[in-house]
Amino acid sequence: MKDPRIATLAKNLINYSVRLQKGEKVLIENFGLQRELVTALVDEAYKAGGYPFVLLKDHSVDRALLNGAQEEQFNMMADFEANVMKEMNAYIGLRSGSNIFEQSDVSADKMKIQGNTIGKKVHREIRVPKTKWVVLRYPNDSMAQLAKMSTEAFEDFYFDVCNLDYGKMSKAMDALVELMNRTDKVRLTGENTDLTFSIKDIPAVKCAGEMNIPDGEVYTAPVRDSVNGTISYNTPSNYQGFTFENVSLTFKNGKIVEATANDTERINSIFDTDEGARFVGEFAIGVNPYIQHPMQDILFDEKIDGSFHFTPGECYEDAYNGNKSNIHWDMVMIQRPEYGGGEIYFDDVLIRKDGLFVIEELKALNPENLK
Repeated sequence: MKDPRIATLAKNLINYSVRLQKGEKVLIENFGLQRELVTALVDEAYKAGGYPFVLLKDHSVDRALLNGAQEEQFNMMADFEANVMKEMNAYIGLRSGSNIFEQSDVSADKMKIQGNTIGKKVHREIRVPKTKWVVLRYPNDSMAQLAKMSTEAFEDFYFDVCNLDYGKMSKAMDALVELMNRTDKVRLTGENTDLTFSIKDIPAVKCAGEMNIPDGEVYTAPVRDSVNGTISYNTPSNYQGFTFENVSLTFKNGKIVEATANDTERINSIFDTDEGARFVGEFAIGVNPYIQHPMQDILFDEKIDGSFHFTPGECYEDAYNGNKSNIHWDMVMIQRPEYGGGEIYFDDVLIRKDGLFVIEELKALNPENLK
């Protein structure tokens, strides 16, 4: 028997997340061959009067391509996929691979080739700015293991997270967006963390099920050269197939001047990718009430209740601070008491303490009001 929650998810993705209209074309790209949800998405696209196109990929095949990659070949592949993406009105990216470390032995040079070709030409230049898009994971044994849960319990958690009332969340976010849009100075504190920066005149953007599933964040970006102080992230962060832990970054006038981690040499190599990699492209506050703990999957971890993420690399066009880079690395700090606590101040006013909003207009975003 088909799980009715899959049909609900597919309906929400087509009709709420990308709002597919009659005659529009949607590309459904699946890493991992998750046939049941892909089929449901195709059915829902047809019901909406749209035209679904499907691209199926596999992480182990992608690894083989990367290991043998020449830049000329990847430029041709990027041109091919870019020509497809140009024709699309909407994009749904479904990730369901069974091993997040599949590309752990691919060299940094090869990953850079992929980022400079397919990543840049297809996704950053076309998909993100020019289509209605949403990206999501799909539950499997590997994800359950990372979350330290049984597969059945993780599936229940997944559908709670992904099928919650995002319309209600969206309305509750409006007050935070308005407050961020009139804020200049931000201060973040926590264990081994004291960081200040400005967000003046950079728009705040709410994310409530329209670009990521699961969702639940409001993001902006720091003024590029305004970041000063130190941040110590308290969640593991998987990047390019390696899990970084105990990451600590020190900033001076916007730039990362010191970076340490469980592999300090490797992390500094990433930050040396290009000039923009040592500056920050995003600051976001996470509010999803069902996501409480990290599981080394950034689509979940960056939405953790009581968290924020502070992202070295490329900024978004709709929260533009001028920073350009081939990386965009979301790293998360949780400020709930069991993770050491912490505070967020806007213009020297405490707005969130130990993961809970403390000013009246933002209390609708606390977990008991979003479930």
